[in-house]
This record gives sequence, C-alpha cells and structure tokens, in this order.
Amino acid sequence: MTGPDVVTLGETMVSLRTGSPLRLGGALQMTVAGAESNVAIGLARLGHTVRWGGRVGDDEVGAFLLRTLRAESVLVDTVAIDADRATGLMLAERRINDLSRVTYYRSDSAGSALSAADAAACLTAPPRLLHVTGITPALSSSAAEAVTEAVRLARAAGALVSVDVNYRAKLWSTTAARTTLSALARSADIVIASDDELGLIVAGAGTPEAEERAAAELSACGVRALVIKRGALGASVYTDGEVVHASAIPVTVLDTIGAGDAFTAGYLSGMLDGFTPGEALHRGTVTGAFAVAAIGDWEGAPNRAELTLLAAPAGTTLR
Repeated sequence: MTGPDVVTLGETMVSLRTGSPLRLGGALQMTVAGAESNVAIGLARLGHTVRWGGRVGDDEVGAFLLRTLRAESVLVDTVAIDADRATGLMLAERRINDLSRVTYYRSDSAGSALSAADAAACLTAPPRLLHVTGITPALSSSAAEAVTEAVRLARAAGALVSVDVNYRAKLWSTTAARTTLSALARSADIVIASDDELGLIVAGAGTPEAEERAAAELSACGVRALVIKRGALGASVYTDGEVVHASAIPVTVLDTIGAGDAFTAGYLSGMLDGFTPGEALHRGTVTGAFAVAAIGDWEGAPNRAELTLLAAPAGTTLR
C-alpha cells in the first residue's frame, strides 16, 4: 500500500482569535490551530499528499476542525472521534502585529488522549516522511508514547523523521522537557529548532561555535540536518559538516503566530522535491514570509504557483 508523502501526528484545537485584549470582550473569529496541522496544510497547499493523525471530540468544533482540514486537502481518514473528551481550545489575542498571547484549554482534551494505537492507525501505509513536534509529548504520557511509537514505526518502514522542537512553556518546564526533547531529537533525520530552543536538546548552545558543536553532536546520532529558525534574522541549516544561511524576506508583518510552522512546511517541501539544503531553506523563508504577512496560523500559506510572488516589485498588481 502506497502512503502519502507526509504524515503528521499531534493535537489540533479550535482557535478563537481576536485583535484586541480578551478582557475587553468583542468579536472572536473561529478557526483551527495546531503546529502539526499547520504544517500539514502548508505542505498540502504546495502539492504534497499529507495525512494528519490525531483525535477530536464528538462535538461540533471537532466536526468543524475535520471539515476545515478536508477542505485543505489534508487526509483525516484515520482520525479518532473521542466520545468521552472534548476538542481542545486555544484563545489567541494579537496585542500588536508581532506580539500575541495564547491561552490553552487542552487539559484532558481529546488530543491529549493520543495513544500508540493512534500512531499505528495513521502509519499503516508508510509515508516518505513523518513530522512530529515537541508539543505532543508535553500533553500526556500516552501522547508521548504515541510520538515514540510513530517514530519507531516510521523508521522501521524506512521513512524519514522530522522533529520540530516547538517548546511550549505553558505546557511543561524546561527541566521536564529537556530529557524528552533531547531523546526525540536524536531519533530524527531532520531536527528543526528556533535558536532559543537549541539548548533544550544539546548542552551549551547559544553561540555560533556552540551551534557547530550541537550540529556535530546530533550528526553523530544520525541526524542528517539541523535547521535553526532565527525569526526576522532568517534561518540556517547544518548538514554534512557545512552550514548554509538564508535571510528572512522583508514583508509587512501582520501576525507572527504560525510563522515557524509555515517555514517548516516550506523547508520540508523543498527537501521532498530534492532541493539542496540552501534551496529548501530559501523555500522555508518564502513560506514563512507569506505567513507573517497574513493574519492566522495557516491562512496565508501559499500554493506552489504563488511561491514566486514575493520576488515581484512592491506594489505590483497582477492583471
């Protein structure tokens, strides 16, 4: 049985967003949010076949979530409907364009009940690549087991494994996260981390020299590429003993939530297309720029035909 290009596994929540302080009330926009599904949508828009594996509640917002992912051509055929737990909730308030606050209501949610069986269900047909994040192991012990099993199954099937560290301080402490994330990173072929997350997976990160040591240490464990997200400063990839840097593409920033996931989708897309590390990194900066230039976790993600739009002169109108 032929699998999709990519499988992602994690929790997706219903997201209520506002551009003003929550305490003042007002209108909220309902959408969906989740690092793994953000990446899934970004990859699907770029023409890749993607399955999202997870759990949602047997509720209206769970149905909305699945409907949205189907509309974005993401496969949700293995998703479990949990009759005992509700779909998780995220509240996001954008205080200024490049600063937002997020509150989670995901304790004992359907997504937190992810298990090894859910991992097996979405990996029955092996993909080319499995993408997971460090968010899921923070949700519960069973969710952590789901990620471990997914990685084991993907490796056994010969698939590549991508891990985005994606540390969430509201879910667990650095002390609790360090052991789990360090081990998870060492099980991957591709490790993606922001520059301030690198210290969670290797000791002594924080300088260019320390980054080089980190890349060498992870390479010795079998990691083929260490990708470092630097926000407005761009991104770097360490692979085969070399480092390549790509600058961020300047755009007017409207919202930074989801930018890292958009970058990840672009980088992984380039890798799946057989690009060099530098070319894949550039695609990541393009998709990241689209993300911050639009409001929403994934709504601004480009399709393949739009990837060249940012090269047009400012103020261009296509007629």
